[in-house]
Amino acid sequence: MCTGNCAKCLGITLIPLAILSVLCNILLCFPGGKVASSTDHITDEVFYLGGILGSGVLMIFPALVFLGLKNNDCCGCCGNESCGKRCAMFTSIIFAAIGFVGAGYCFIISAVAINKGPKCENGFNATYSYPFHDGDYLSNRTMWNACSGPKDIIPWNLTLFSLLLIMSGVQAVLCAIQAINGLIGTICGDCCGCCGGS
Repeated sequence: MCTGNCAKCLGITLIPLAILSVLCNILLCFPGGKVASSTDHITDEVFYLGGILGSGVLMIFPALVFLGLKNNDCCGCCGNESCGKRCAMFTSIIFAAIGFVGAGYCFIISAVAINKGPKCENGFNATYSYPFHDGDYLSNRTMWNACSGPKDIIPWNLTLFSLLLIMSGVQAVLCAIQAINGLIGTICGDCCGCCGGS
């Protein structure tokens, strides 16, 4: 497969992952699927915007660059037709690094949020706090009774942050693949030749 085609496939894959990450982060603003009466009732890690900034916005730019690599015209430089493609592939390495950092940010935020557990109503005075420590609620479902509200907050947070964790991990792998693909394209050029030639 040509390096330009490979980049296009990666770009096509990254765009829906970025959109889904943004949606997951937005849904996390509604604890248990309900409108929160105060921002103090929302888990702190939601406001770090791992899904919106990290796996969303920072991933759209690399995805668009990867999509454009297949159709990049070979402007040529110094009499070398393939120079334009090589420069574009080198640029894709930089954008792959940006995407990798964004995905890594979302991955870390999601892992911390899963380990910390959701902020929920607990105790007799109906205060919102973090009743779990070091992910202890993950292996002991009876501890979920510590959260009296909002209803289904634990599966809600756990599902959405797990989705963000998985999607950001996939995005990081795809950006790493593009970095290697871009390096090959920079050194060897696009195997398809310049401007669709052989």
